[in-house]
Amino acid sequence: MPLRPSLSMRWAGFNYLRRFATAAERPRIPQTIIEKVVQKYAVGLPDGKVVKAGDYVMIRPEHVMTHDNTGPVISKFGSIGATRIHNPKQIVFTLDHDVQNKSDKNLKKYATIEAFARTHGIDFFPAGRGIGHQILVEEGYAFPHTLTVASDSHSNMYGGVGCVGTPIVRTDAAALWATGQTWWQIPRMVKVEFKGKLAPGVTGKDVIVALCGSFNRDEVLNAAIEFTGEGVSHLALDDRLTISNMTTEWGALVGVFPVDDVTLKWYERALEKLQNRTFASSAVSSSIPPPPEHPRINRARLDALRAANLRSDPDAAYSSHLVFDLSTLVPHVSGPNSVKVATPLPTLEERHIPIQKAYLVSCTNSRVSDIAAAAKVIKGHKVAPGVQFYVAAASSEVQQEAEHNGAWETLIAAGAKVLPAGCGPCIGLGTGLLEEGETGISATNRNYKGRMGHPQAQAYLASPAVVAASAVKGYIAGPDSSRPYLTSTPTFFVVNPSDTSTGSTPAQREAVVPGFPSTFSGPLLFAPQDNLNTDGIYPGKYTYQDDITLERQAEVVMENYDPEFAKLVASIRSEQPADELADNKRGVILVSGYNFGTGSSREQAATALKSAGIPLVIAGSFGDIFKRNAINNGLVCVESPELVRELTARYTKDSKRGDGGKEGELTVNKGLSAEVKVVDGALEVTFGGGEKKSYIVQPVGASVQELWLCGGLEGFVLKSIQAENY
Repeated sequence: MPLRPSLSMRWAGFNYLRRFATAAERPRIPQTIIEKVVQKYAVGLPDGKVVKAGDYVMIRPEHVMTHDNTGPVISKFGSIGATRIHNPKQIVFTLDHDVQNKSDKNLKKYATIEAFARTHGIDFFPAGRGIGHQILVEEGYAFPHTLTVASDSHSNMYGGVGCVGTPIVRTDAAALWATGQTWWQIPRMVKVEFKGKLAPGVTGKDVIVALCGSFNRDEVLNAAIEFTGEGVSHLALDDRLTISNMTTEWGALVGVFPVDDVTLKWYERALEKLQNRTFASSAVSSSIPPPPEHPRINRARLDALRAANLRSDPDAAYSSHLVFDLSTLVPHVSGPNSVKVATPLPTLEERHIPIQKAYLVSCTNSRVSDIAAAAKVIKGHKVAPGVQFYVAAASSEVQQEAEHNGAWETLIAAGAKVLPAGCGPCIGLGTGLLEEGETGISATNRNYKGRMGHPQAQAYLASPAVVAASAVKGYIAGPDSSRPYLTSTPTFFVVNPSDTSTGSTPAQREAVVPGFPSTFSGPLLFAPQDNLNTDGIYPGKYTYQDDITLERQAEVVMENYDPEFAKLVASIRSEQPADELADNKRGVILVSGYNFGTGSSREQAATALKSAGIPLVIAGSFGDIFKRNAINNGLVCVESPELVRELTARYTKDSKRGDGGKEGELTVNKGLSAEVKVVDGALEVTFGGGEKKSYIVQPVGASVQELWLCGGLEGFVLKSIQAENY
């Protein structure tokens, strides 16, 4: 049972959260490598506690990164009453998202972030240095067998070097700045086994695109993935980074590769590059002192890694075991506008789908090897008439090396348009966005509707070589050197599928924290869509408008999903009576499908819904980052697969989600109402004609109630700091 916290406790004793284990004598408990790393960074554990999947733990990460969202985190940091950074060496700032924006407003924002970093002694990387995730790998902030978090959903990428990387949200970041710690629920563990070896011309991007399309029934949703198998040793480190990066789109929270000879050789080369950062010529370099030792990538640290390389215990427990045969894979393309749709390249090539834009950008596929692969394809050719091909390196270091080896000049000579190292079109910012009716192919990680430009554009994802070939030919195609592939269907299977059903056993009633409403009620709206992502809930173009008000957020909520949604909610709210009883919180109850809120870490997806007058969201399941943002900001989330099935059967075309209601409406409004007794675990829906049906849901625990009463994690930290006279 969760315990109500005392506001005078220290963060290290954050034991009010569900499933903090008590100290007890117990036999050896096997752990996965991910659980072993978390064990190293967990604080405040009872003596002898062995952490396992499902546990809520306090963590003190090695590093925490924020990027352009540092501005709002600074505001949160100040609003909770904090005046000093707990550990400046833990924090990293990287400006990478809106780097093309030279407006006075954005430059002032960037200057404010830099000034804050200088004042508090925080490591700072300015606009133009590169994308934060790439920088963290290059500079050793993400290092094997460490736990590093970032206020960005693609921190999974650090798993490519054997680092447990996972996303946090802005409120978590502020708490980390102030206390050095935050809470985390260890995800369920999933083993993904690679067999065989990739054929020539098949890349890590094809692997993860095919995985997203093959295992597309939430097999890894909210999981921590451990990649294993003899096939891993045949994957280059850049391929591993790409795969780990897009485990986010696959639905996972972590995606970790083992630390093996491939990893260690990569670090040896990285160390050599760092040691050669000198202007001295080889003739005199031996007569001068060596460059200063890098604080994170150095000989002592690499030797220690070799001497104590972590491995999962042979009898470690996994919720599921997926197997994928790399040797059966051909190049794949994702889309349009969904990572869950993956098509073999030969099939799409036959369709001659014309494109207007091509992109070699992002932290996913714009490293040295990616640029070289694109240059090899495009050398001796020109970008096709009517096609714009945009290129941006993942970092300034990458661009410098690509310039040195000639690949950069090859792309420019072919007609590629250079953008600064940064996120740019991938996040829908700056030059070269997709316009209405256009089709683009990109080496990025997301092709959600409206993310890279207009909602009525079509976006596909592919490897750098396929993107370059498509730019030359003017339609989605592979390089001329592509060999004829003998198969187009990869071999994959599940060894032991996990049981994710919720069951129908009545839930145990939770204690009610004084002041928390036991009931949430109001008209019910149904958005019949699975994987309704954060871009659909809160468009990316508003994400970095730091001065946008909550009222304005409410006006644009769900704009990319249903442009009429905000007006509909406002109309319903205007006719609702005010709350008469503190024990009953009224508003509009939103119901949607599975994996609601998947996508980026933007917390406005939660705050916009709450600001619109939606105090509670019901879904078949939630994206973990969204759920974390919701809890941290006082938006209640309840899962009810049974209700989702019922509404789908009654109100959608062919009883399927994805095409709106029976009349084509994106948001179904049939005069239904819902009453959710959140501490009892009871949900009652009133249908037309007065018909009532009841459903069992998971009760809202005392820990979430406490955060809700404080207005979210920010308010709770404020009270904790005040109580401690921090």
